[in-house]
Amino acid sequence: MKTIIALSVLAVAVAEQLPLVNPPVAIVRSSQVNPDQFGAHSSDFEAANGIVFQFSGSEGVAGGSNMVGSWSYPQEDGTVASVKFVANENGFQPESSLLPVAPAFPHPIPQFVLDQIEFARLEDERKAREGTKGRSVVI
Repeated sequence: MKTIIALSVLAVAVAEQLPLVNPPVAIVRSSQVNPDQFGAHSSDFEAANGIVFQFSGSEGVAGGSNMVGSWSYPQEDGTVASVKFVANENGFQPESSLLPVAPAFPHPIPQFVLDQIEFARLEDERKAREGTKGRSVVI
């Protein structure tokens, strides 16, 4: 029992000397508006480390919450990353240069895919002439 107490006191003493890995960040600006009517609301804040977040919302036609807003934060290279968003009956719709973009469609179809489509068409024609049904697949 004495050993457990001694180790506990030692652990507390050592923990006091350790530096904080993530020190607290001060909030330099904060505002919230929550009127009682129509479900409208808004909030925004800015932290001392450069993080900025703001949104506003209201009740949607179907009873859900519609929101628009944005957030930004400084990156390690000194640039500022930012995201704008809309959230409504159509879901969450972010907009940012940080998000990946799908290739433009129609994109080029690889030749092996075109060859397989042609093979399937010829196979269907052959089976139609022979009176059989189904499609062969080459793997």
